[in-house]
Amino acid sequence: MPIAVDIDVMLARRKMSVGELAERVGITPANLAVLKNGRAKAVRFSTLAALCEVLECQPGDLLRWEPEEAPANDSAIRLSD
Repeated sequence: MPIAVDIDVMLARRKMSVGELAERVGITPANLAVLKNGRAKAVRFSTLAALCEVLECQPGDLLRWEPEEAPANDSAIRLSD
């Protein structure tokens, strides 16, 4: 997925556990783990705002875009002259 989640980085900087963050944000540790491990398909702005408030950071500190690697193509396209 091209969106990477860096919650682990912010947790380490704040010396906070996943359980403490989940409790302070008001989500289950399981749902936080899904988000933290990059398996979430979406995140509510209210959840993102709560994460930023608790971690004292900006959304860009938690989320970043990474280009997907293009699949290898065994057959090259050749243009004729």
